[in-house]
Amino acid sequence: MPVTFRHNILVVSVFTVALGAFGAWLAHAASLPAWVLMGPALAVSLGALTGLRVQVADPIRDACFVVLGLSIGAGFDTDAREVLFRWPMAFVVLAVALAVTMLCCRAVLIRGFGFDARSASLAAAPGHLSFVLGLAADLKSDVGRIAVVQSIRLLFLTVSVPFAAQAMGYEFATIQMSSGPPMNMAVLLALAVASIVLGFAFRALRFPAPLLMAAMTVSACGHVTGLTPGAVPQLLLTPALLVLGTLIGTRFSGMSRAQFGGSLLAGASTTMISVAIAILAAAPVAMALQMPTAHVLAAFAPGGLETMIALGVTMGASPGFIAACHVARLMILIVLIPIFAGRRTQVSPSG
Repeated sequence: MPVTFRHNILVVSVFTVALGAFGAWLAHAASLPAWVLMGPALAVSLGALTGLRVQVADPIRDACFVVLGLSIGAGFDTDAREVLFRWPMAFVVLAVALAVTMLCCRAVLIRGFGFDARSASLAAAPGHLSFVLGLAADLKSDVGRIAVVQSIRLLFLTVSVPFAAQAMGYEFATIQMSSGPPMNMAVLLALAVASIVLGFAFRALRFPAPLLMAAMTVSACGHVTGLTPGAVPQLLLTPALLVLGTLIGTRFSGMSRAQFGGSLLAGASTTMISVAIAILAAAPVAMALQMPTAHVLAAFAPGGLETMIALGVTMGASPGFIAACHVARLMILIVLIPIFAGRRTQVSPSG
């Protein structure tokens, strides 16, 4: 019998974040890269798979996204405008890479793991989990199996990218998204309020990660114009990153070990294929844009919008470029996923 708690969401959230904090402490003690993300993700994932109830309340999640967005936006400067017009070429390459990724992963899932064509198409999508699961339920596909493959992809990226970047010479002892002295608290509060207001508008327009994108937009505008100089204090940023890692682990909540084990190889295989194609696509783009390959790879990573932006900015990449590529990835997937899943075939002949 799985362990459950007869408590409200706040108590469960406190327990979940505490479990994430314990994982962060262990990862820090083991000198793992990006310990504040990797430790919570692993600890909470393991907790979920052993039957613990893990969940983070929406207000805690939203506060985390606002802090992360403000911190990412603080990395923008006037130089960002100069490279903006060179980015469209990257979006074209990204679109082609996404289509190739879905074709390859779909074939592997069908031929190697016995997925039906529609479930394979949905499980092969490199991102946009909520959209994928909603469509899977609508099309009566294997939602559980799809969710496992997608969750494994996100966890694998969170754990592997810091090690890969460290092997390239990047340091992740501390994730710092912007430099400079800490931002004035009154200015920080004003930016947070503006972010929440804009976040409601973004949510109404169905933007991906609306609060994160709103906070990043507000902060970027303030920093590009020079009105709000300074960085988000590390005292706020570190807990926000810890919550982000914890949120990744909660993706496995309610998932049995049998479900996880049964789809582990399928998830790992599609993730490796997705990463390999992302590397092949990132290399020529990096050369054309005169950017480090690691920066473009963070932008082309097959999932984990919030995590990849945080890790990419820590490596010194342009936050605008990475965010733009990940938002573009989600927009492209909104078009590709229904095409690959063959949604129209669900319409009856009489309809």
